[in-house]
Amino acid sequence: MFRPEIKVIDCTIRDGGLMNKSNFTIETVRNVYKAVCASGIDIVELGYRNSKQHFSVKEYGLWRFCDEEDLRKVVDGIKSEKTKIAIMQDSHKAVSEDVLPKKDSVVDVIRVATYVKDIDKAIKLANNATEKGYEATINIMSISRALERDLDEALAQIEKETKVSAVYIVDSFGSLYSEDMDYYVDKFKKYIKNKEIGVHCHNSTQLAFANTIAGIIRGANYLDGTLYGLGRGSGNCPTELLLSFLKNPKFDSRPLFDVISKEIMPLTKKITWGYSIPYMIAGSLNRHPQAAMDMMDLPDNNPEKFEYRKFYEKLTEEQMED
Repeated sequence: MFRPEIKVIDCTIRDGGLMNKSNFTIETVRNVYKAVCASGIDIVELGYRNSKQHFSVKEYGLWRFCDEEDLRKVVDGIKSEKTKIAIMQDSHKAVSEDVLPKKDSVVDVIRVATYVKDIDKAIKLANNATEKGYEATINIMSISRALERDLDEALAQIEKETKVSAVYIVDSFGSLYSEDMDYYVDKFKKYIKNKEIGVHCHNSTQLAFANTIAGIIRGANYLDGTLYGLGRGSGNCPTELLLSFLKNPKFDSRPLFDVISKEIMPLTKKITWGYSIPYMIAGSLNRHPQAAMDMMDLPDNNPEKFEYRKFYEKLTEEQMED
């Protein structure tokens, strides 16, 4: 449970923003940032820096773009020397030009999210980040659907062509079991020799915490979580639960409890995340959660919202067609 190499990354604002189109107030983001810093967490991810060519500024909130002036409003007066600030770029929705030189930014870490098929784009963005003075990671999404040969080639390419700090196993569909996590960590270790391995788990089948622990035991040192599990669809490994497992004296969970009660719990009246039958079905069938999210968004008076068997059979048929 204790390794000095372990780093905890809180992704509440970034991953949670997938449930409300990144429309958090500056006050909420500032309060989350302040609490995470006070807790001693290593890195806090405050949103995306994706291109405004891909996302409408009228539809999406500030944290889909993380403009420098907005980030400075968040950190003003409370920037921590211990907690680094991260933002994420999607390999297929971001451009290198949106990243300033490190000396002109409050950001410390740029995390590049990618599908295996877009690994060349991800490497370009990650190298742009490290050349400009940032730490960087590459997070391989939807890993449960990646072809083994393609994944092997991508990992070898990342090891050879980048200076990223960590490479991530991302269980986007929440479909992995602990045995799968063992398999992927071992595979990453086979190719990744000079970088850390990270895990980012979703909770469709209620295994995000367990799979994060499995990753720790197997040797992953970069660990993602979100406050109260707030994240896309079924949510993520809860940060506060992860800290309780690690039992590292450098972490203090008490500030997290304060901000969860004041900022996160009120969001449960506006946003629905966490365990549900549609998310469970999608996760157990290794399907993208979007169909489940669409079902969950139906009004309560729509009978199709609770047609779970019909939903299961529809996804099963689609899986057979794949």
